[in-house]
Amino acid sequence: MPEIMLQTTAPAPLTTLTEDEVLFRDNIHQFAEEKVRPLSKEMDEKGVFDKDLIHEFFQLGLMGIEIPEQYGGGGGKFFEAILAVEELSRVDASAGVVVDVQNTLVNNALLRWATEEQKKRYLPRMAAETCGAYALSEAGSGSDAFALQTKAELKGSDYVLNGRKLWITNGKEAGIFILFATIDPSAGYKGITAFIVEKEFPGFTVGKKEDKLGIRASSTCELILEDCRVPKNNVLGEVGKGYKIAIETLNEGRIGIGAQMAGVARGAWEYACKYAQERKQFGKPIADFQGIQFQIAQMATEIEAARLMVYNSARMKDAGIPFVKEAAMTKLFCSQVAERVTSLAIEVYGGYGFTKDYPVEKYWRDSKIGKIYEGTSNMQLATIAKLVLGGK
Repeated sequence: MPEIMLQTTAPAPLTTLTEDEVLFRDNIHQFAEEKVRPLSKEMDEKGVFDKDLIHEFFQLGLMGIEIPEQYGGGGGKFFEAILAVEELSRVDASAGVVVDVQNTLVNNALLRWATEEQKKRYLPRMAAETCGAYALSEAGSGSDAFALQTKAELKGSDYVLNGRKLWITNGKEAGIFILFATIDPSAGYKGITAFIVEKEFPGFTVGKKEDKLGIRASSTCELILEDCRVPKNNVLGEVGKGYKIAIETLNEGRIGIGAQMAGVARGAWEYACKYAQERKQFGKPIADFQGIQFQIAQMATEIEAARLMVYNSARMKDAGIPFVKEAAMTKLFCSQVAERVTSLAIEVYGGYGFTKDYPVEKYWRDSKIGKIYEGTSNMQLATIAKLVLGGK
């Protein structure tokens, strides 16, 4: 039997990890196996994320990995957040999403753009107890993000916000939202402003929770703002510069999506390997047939390539090297790999793979969102094309 068929976990590119990073990754791996996997199926079926599990995320320090220690966080690197997202997603994509949005979008935006007073007020909460959400999309502004219609009008010491947001990940669990609105629709993207909005602000309501194909335990909600009053000092960054915050935060978030999808692919691959060695046809394990061996080998190769793209992009970000092109490539390729690998895993299982009694159909459902949120595959291709052809 070929050596690859004896493996039960995807080979890790250890040459890219330090000893501390390997220890960190292995700790998250163990936590995911012991705490997340037993809840995964039930959370998916109910479409509800376990509150106690989120509490454990905070206890383990997973919700404030990059937040400096002076604000109660772990003082870690972006790369460590990516490792955590990958390991959690390998077991349950919804768990990976919760941690990903918290770290690569919300905390990232606060760390880069908040005033010192805002950091002191919000970062300790993000590290210890409060989930965050990133509210950019609307019914009429998806890929065309800056066509948003939610409006902010300054009235005294408050901005009054009116509008609706759609497809907001972590909407149900979040207590703090990085929310984008325009102070002047006629100004186009130059009117867009980012706000730190608390769930308790008057006029703010979390609306319908979507019933989704995949990442079902992760809440995706509508937000309703009806004369929502946001203090003027809760503007994030500069008035009219929200477009810059949105673009630059999402560039980093796309590496997080790549980590999610690499983890999803690994999880499905591991199940396929194990099943191929257990399932017998014609008197021997199906892993003995070259057709299955080639599928497993192709899957492993693509997973390795995807992970290395994720790690490279994250390293570039931590090193302060421009990474926009690499992040777009990472999200594009990893989402493609996840969809292919999870689909092949179902085929390895045959008819069983098509039923909910076996785990691989969930991985396939969870993989689909990778090509859609935080910039569709076509948007990634557009970004890559502009950059490789010398555009901006």
